[in-house]
Amino acid sequence: MRSLCAILIILIYLSCGVTARERTDSVLPDSIGGGDLTVSVVTCAPGPDVYELCGHAALRIRNSEMDSVWNYGIFDFTSPNFIYRFCKGETDYMVRGYDFRRFMPVYVMRGSRVSEQVLNLTQEEARRLRAMLQKEALPQNCVYRYNYVRDNCATRPWKRVTQAAGSGITLPDTLLFPTFRDEMRFFHRNYPWYQFGIDLALGGGLDYPLAKDEDTFAPPVLEWKLARAKIGGAPLVKETNVIFPGYHDATLPPTPWILTPMAAGLAMLLVSLGTLFAIVRYRRYWRVWISAYFLLAGVAGCVITFLVFFSSHEATSPNWLLVWLNPLQLILGAGVWVRSWRKILVAAAWYDTLMPPLLALLWIFIPQVANPAVWPMLFSAMPLAMSVIYYFKRIYK
Repeated sequence: MRSLCAILIILIYLSCGVTARERTDSVLPDSIGGGDLTVSVVTCAPGPDVYELCGHAALRIRNSEMDSVWNYGIFDFTSPNFIYRFCKGETDYMVRGYDFRRFMPVYVMRGSRVSEQVLNLTQEEARRLRAMLQKEALPQNCVYRYNYVRDNCATRPWKRVTQAAGSGITLPDTLLFPTFRDEMRFFHRNYPWYQFGIDLALGGGLDYPLAKDEDTFAPPVLEWKLARAKIGGAPLVKETNVIFPGYHDATLPPTPWILTPMAAGLAMLLVSLGTLFAIVRYRRYWRVWISAYFLLAGVAGCVITFLVFFSSHEATSPNWLLVWLNPLQLILGAGVWVRSWRKILVAAAWYDTLMPPLLALLWIFIPQVANPAVWPMLFSAMPLAMSVIYYFKRIYK
């Protein structure tokens, strides 16, 4: 059940570093005044909720009379059909510019460190950037289609800075993580069920080798790279200031191993082996567990099928776990209670007997990384399916 819940959670919070639920209006004056502008990238350390695990980033522009923040992590939870559209991949986010003092309280409250990197931009570049942001924050322009690895709260500010500065900015070539999935696993390391849900729902599109700038979708990684970036041969970051000295990592403590997906998978496999032993040795047909397993696999399969064929979320297709988690598993889940389904149940059971070892063998050649907990859960299908076959072939004739 927790694996299904993990899948459903990521459909709502499939994001990296957004300030979900934060809504505000653009109330900034058009005039600048107050002398020279200072531009900085603000980075907020990871927080305890799943949508905070990668932190958050925003742009700050200020002078002696004005202190503004430009936030690309705003969405309207009350908009029509929000949950369905979000699950389908229609993740419409907004950019807003507002007073910086209204930006800080949520991060102070959760104890996340907030720092800023003051950029070495000319006044012409700074004014160009502010003009671009003001135009983008207009009601008719402010909505954009959010993508959690390609177009989010970290990649958008960085793109606007490079546009304002021209082609003179270079990031270091160093890749901190080889793939999107590796980077997600690092930031989700204390949340194994959340990462398990991501690994079930998202396919091989997360596993290709990244280009040098693609790992900047996580704000802390962008912060690290900005510190080493150059503009016209000079350092891009003029100075770094700590705005709030909170925790570098305000996430929850690690999940105890006994509560992880791997522990659940091993327990599932042991119970499934016990189910086969019980019917062969004692002729006891544990149909409750057989039904529960395949119903859960079928419901999870419905979610994954929706993601593969109907969602526009990044990397949901192809997903080879659909061979295991698919709606057809509902046949076994419901059919063990209906003896008249004997022929179709035996056929489905043979599929689930042969499928796990074949899928595991083929996985060597499939460009998709599976969560380690998948394997004991997957192989739990074999003894349960064999129990169904044994029941109809040897006991119920």
